[in-house]
Amino acid sequence: WIRAQLRNPKLSSFVVMALRTVLLALCLGMAAAFTQHRLPTMAPRSASKTVTMETKADLVALAEKANPAIKYFDPLDLGSQSLWGTSEEATIGFLRHSEIKHGRIAMFAFVGFCAQSNGFTWPWAMQTDGTPFPETDGT
Repeated sequence: WIRAQLRNPKLSSFVVMALRTVLLALCLGMAAAFTQHRLPTMAPRSASKTVTMETKADLVALAEKANPAIKYFDPLDLGSQSLWGTSEEATIGFLRHSEIKHGRIAMFAFVGFCAQSNGFTWPWAMQTDGTPFPETDGT
């Protein structure tokens, strides 16, 4: 398979570069096995750490400190819901986790949109039959 790819002038430089990258990664991984590792010294942690869940009152207090002009804004009243038969605190934790996760995905999508709209594409064909990515004029 590699010999067939090396005969293709379009893909040969990419395949060679990919093979060199894999070989370099393997060599660095093997070299790291022979280095001396020192574990960081840390103070012992207390095992009696308690998890606190926020209530709607905690959210209201936090919102008033964070933005005194708007204060607490929850038009769908999600802060007092109990999703999937869980407690209000579990619902607030789930919604916070979900908001952070989807915010990160949206930021990643925006960076991808900016790159794609400025003409950046992958160096290989878009499809296996050799169809290239569409050309953009950069506007």
